Amino acid sequence: MTSLGLLLRRDFALLWWSGLVSITGSWMLAIALPIHVYQLTGSAIATSGALIAATAPRLLLGSVAGAFVDRWDRRTTMVVGNALLAAGLVPLWLVGSADLVWIVYAVAAFESTVALFVGPAENAMLPALVDPDDLLAANLLNSLNNNVARLGGPVLGGFLATVSGLGAVAAADMVTFVLAAVLVALIRARGAPRSDGPVAPEDAWRGLWREWALGLAFVKDRTTLRVLFLVVALMSVGEGVMGALFVVFVSDVLLGNATHYGTLVSAQAVGSLIGLVVVVPWTRRLRADRLLGLAFVCFGAIDLVIFNAPAVVLRFELEVALFVAVGIPIVLLGPALMTLMQTEVPDRYRGRVLGSLGTTEALFRVSGLVLGGLLAGPFGVVAILNVQGAAQIVAGAVVLRMLSRALASPARRTATLSA
Repeated sequence: MTSLGLLLRRDFALLWWSGLVSITGSWMLAIALPIHVYQLTGSAIATSGALIAATAPRLLLGSVAGAFVDRWDRRTTMVVGNALLAAGLVPLWLVGSADLVWIVYAVAAFESTVALFVGPAENAMLPALVDPDDLLAANLLNSLNNNVARLGGPVLGGFLATVSGLGAVAAADMVTFVLAAVLVALIRARGAPRSDGPVAPEDAWRGLWREWALGLAFVKDRTTLRVLFLVVALMSVGEGVMGALFVVFVSDVLLGNATHYGTLVSAQAVGSLIGLVVVVPWTRRLRADRLLGLAFVCFGAIDLVIFNAPAVVLRFELEVALFVAVGIPIVLLGPALMTLMQTEVPDRYRGRVLGSLGTTEALFRVSGLVLGGLLAGPFGVVAILNVQGAAQIVAGAVVLRMLSRALASPARRTATLSA
């Protein structure tokens, strides 16, 4: 079967379409929520509160949620999770004044918390739906639906929010979650994680923290996983710095406005789609570690050109072309990383390790946001962004040298077989 032919495989196609519709709805809401809060309050601080409310659960509960995912049937977790995500949007219909904005924060925190179970469950179950040789292609195709949703969701969310208000966006998002739940429920593949046996009810909570600790110990004892966590930390700090300074870069360095900002974001999405279309047919000939390392190096190198080109030639058309180019390696990072995680982590540990990875990503992204805001003033926006670009190149070098060596070591193969 060709890589694109995976979309004809029933169970994987159901999972893929469920992800597409639910992510589209999530993008709609991600656009509408801050717009609605700002319209009600006129406060940038109040608007950022929704983002903080959505981020906090990842920092506090991400790793622990993964331990539950390793106990529960992954398919059931996704079905129930999507149903809860739909139900959790109902209170948004009540938010009609500034004094009720706290409801938005509560909904954002609830949705983020439930997503901590749905996301790891999906990624943990994916290897059961495809052959090992098709795992990289499957993750790349999942990234494809993320980017398709990113193109359509924000536009639809902004339109509905403008024409009909937040309630209409919430209703549309509820429909996407319900549809996603139905699609996942139709999957026939086994969803229960492999385990050493059933857990007695009286031991369920008592053993939770022990299981979580075992998941962290599993990461600590595997060189490959330590390297992957390191590169995720480097990548996440860079993403945080970019998130804090991108608007400033567009405004102060490129002398652009909101339209320029949106154009560059769309240009990156176009590049991502190009990268996926080009790479997916070749996945059976690619090693995930080499793809990850080369993608990091290209990502960092193009970023450095993006940040420094305006000092030589200030042309917005050039920046658009560069953002299309950088979208290609960026879109390959997540699928290559997830393939390595799914391959290196046994099924019984997969949920909690992926949960820990999400927590690590969130923690270092917040660190990058803080560092970017604090250091841009004393050192300049371009200088700090250059550090971000260099960090991606370092991450790529670490992958190409340390990770490739660890994957090839006899000790690693023995550890994997005994896990």
